[in-house]
Amino acid sequence: MVVLDARGVKKSFGGVKALRGVDVTVQEGTITALIGPNGSGKTTLFNILSGVLPMDEGKVIFMNREIGNWPAYKRAALGIARTFQNLQIFQEMSVLENVMAGGFRHTSSGFMAGGLSLPKARGEMGALEKKALKLLEELELTPYAHVQAGELPFGIQRKVEIARALALEPRLLLLDEPAAGLTTKETLALARFIHGLKERGITVFLVEHDMDLVMGISDWVIVLNFGQKIYEGTPLAVKRERTVIKAYLGEKRAKG
Repeated sequence: MVVLDARGVKKSFGGVKALRGVDVTVQEGTITALIGPNGSGKTTLFNILSGVLPMDEGKVIFMNREIGNWPAYKRAALGIARTFQNLQIFQEMSVLENVMAGGFRHTSSGFMAGGLSLPKARGEMGALEKKALKLLEELELTPYAHVQAGELPFGIQRKVEIARALALEPRLLLLDEPAAGLTTKETLALARFIHGLKERGITVFLVEHDMDLVMGISDWVIVLNFGQKIYEGTPLAVKRERTVIKAYLGEKRAKG
């Protein structure tokens, strides 16, 4: 089943055409990677898919429902979660509070009831905390649960953002450079974790510059260059494709 289907997506900034009619399909239960040189339009496409930016032209269909230029909060309610290339976590809140914030849409009491500690809210907040603690354990973040997020190293903050996105219980998880700032050991652990998301019924679509990570965990790879899709296929096919090699290395080295 197709989870995400983007067709003819175009976006310009002034006279600069960031996306020139891009088509992207993501199958349910897969890990799909979006790669390309810097400036190829990857983050712009992610911003459109997650509702951060409106597209100029095109269609975006999620779970057989056209969502067009819906805002981010409506997409989140449908089951689309997103992390960002530039960290977007609550620096003054604890790690546990950050992750609980991600799952708040699954409660019905609201922030006011939670703040007043009404009976129903207490029950929901208890369940929310339990789920958040489980996520922290899975991402090896338990020791930082009550630490202020802004005091942590960048790599740990990155994992906090991923945990918060997962607290949304998404059908589709968009990861924008999840390995940025991580050590080699942390990246290997992240790879195992992302691969395990398929067993939880979460489809993953990621932008990543770490080619070892991309080739190691992806089922399908889509390549952008200058705002256009130039190739897509299995990781092995992408590694061998001349147009991809040329985009990354240039004409002379591709021939060599």
